Amino acid sequence: MSEFATVLRAWRDRVTPQQVGMPAGAGRRTSGLRREELAALAGVSVDYIVRLEQGRATNPSAQTLTALARALRLDREERDHLFRVAGAPIPSSRVAPQHIPPGVLRIVDRMGDCPVAVMTAAWDIVHWNPLWAALFGDPSTLSGNERNVAWRYFMRGLGDIEFAEGHSEEFTSDLSADLRRAAGLYPDDARIAGLVAALLRDSPLFAAAWETATVASHTSSRKTVHSATVGALELDCDVLNAPSTDMRIVVYTADPGSASAEKLDLLRVTGMQELGRLVIDT
Repeated sequence: MSEFATVLRAWRDRVTPQQVGMPAGAGRRTSGLRREELAALAGVSVDYIVRLEQGRATNPSAQTLTALARALRLDREERDHLFRVAGAPIPSSRVAPQHIPPGVLRIVDRMGDCPVAVMTAAWDIVHWNPLWAALFGDPSTLSGNERNVAWRYFMRGLGDIEFAEGHSEEFTSDLSADLRRAAGLYPDDARIAGLVAALLRDSPLFAAAWETATVASHTSSRKTVHSATVGALELDCDVLNAPSTDMRIVVYTADPGSASAEKLDLLRVTGMQELGRLVIDT
């Protein structure tokens, strides 16, 4: 058996369903993830997982390897080993990281009472908790630019989100400045370069903000989010950075004891039930 197949199986066996937010269920013959569970987390077919573990599938793509590393909660050294034994180039430091460290995933796991998502330096949503999906919609139903916060904002606005006074202009400037910073940090990243080029071509708002040549990071804003389930919520949005990976942890919180806090509590129950029904129906 190849080293790739060996480590893939071993790392699947050590991850419990509880660690990735899945129910353990009854009658399990293993404490680790089933192949079906890993396939669902990584967005590939069960048959492909079987072929990888049996050494019958070779040369997995960098996208697949990144998804597997994230699903298996590998640290950076393990991620690099997975790429190496798969015969794939280890991700360059001149390209924005796509790998979410286990510590960042654990932070999201433990913040179940807040809507939380993890985004790349390009503002692509790569991980989120159930309450985020209940409030903003399930990102797993989106792909490409539709899952990118910057593209959606500059091309479509924020839909059911309203900024507090003054924050709209600040957000526009910060988001453009943050993308400029990312483009400088990761000069070989085709995703960032392509996103910036598309926005410069198609969004006058982005082009005007880009011309200021501001370099900065977006950190916080005050917003009113209109939920079809619980109505309007006044929330603070804070962006936390994971320095070793340049991932953004985006967290929405409500003032304790406020009506919005009560609505978040309600959404945690009703909204996530509706989300669960939607997943079952589809």
